[in-house]
Amino acid sequence: MSIKAVVFDFGNVICFPPPEGQREKIAAMAGLPLHTLDELDRQYRGDLFDRGTLDTKGYYKFILEQAGVFPGDEALQKIAQADSDGWKKMNPGTEALIREIQRAGFKLGILSNMPRDFLAWGRAHIGFFRTADVGIFSCELGFIKPETPIYEALLAALGCRAEEVVFFDDVQDNIDKAVSLGILGFLWKDPETARKDLRSVHVIT
Repeated sequence: MSIKAVVFDFGNVICFPPPEGQREKIAAMAGLPLHTLDELDRQYRGDLFDRGTLDTKGYYKFILEQAGVFPGDEALQKIAQADSDGWKKMNPGTEALIREIQRAGFKLGILSNMPRDFLAWGRAHIGFFRTADVGIFSCELGFIKPETPIYEALLAALGCRAEEVVFFDDVQDNIDKAVSLGILGFLWKDPETARKDLRSVHVIT
């Protein structure tokens, strides 16, 4: 069956990863060792942040309180801004690839674990958030990758069978789940590798 849609994750795929030292900067602002901040993030990010339970400032307030740190509102705002700013530099190679896919007539989807306040910023400032045929975001559904319902919502919104969809993500667990559901998943490395992957399934020439 031929491919009808190409779907991209956002973080580390459409955008670059946060610049070197950004997490260290946030940890210093929070008054915590980086390894403590990262451990709290691993423990709580999915359920409280990506699932849309808390916005960025509320999320950092919660996890810092777990470590016995109680920053004021102004400090929390600066920490939240630093977190969000780390994800705002788009990858021009991915942008060019997306435009090529759109010109070729394929449906474009975005499937991302994303907090709600960053999603609001993205819709206001990132063109592909407005021009994509489908945008599925964890904070709006209450499900996160690699939970099955978020992929089912993607397929329903696209109006495609799983085998008609190509999906790029930089997290292996997310790709593994997609593949288990019949989606053609490729682990993201860079736009050049993705271009080769798409050529292999005749999406672009």
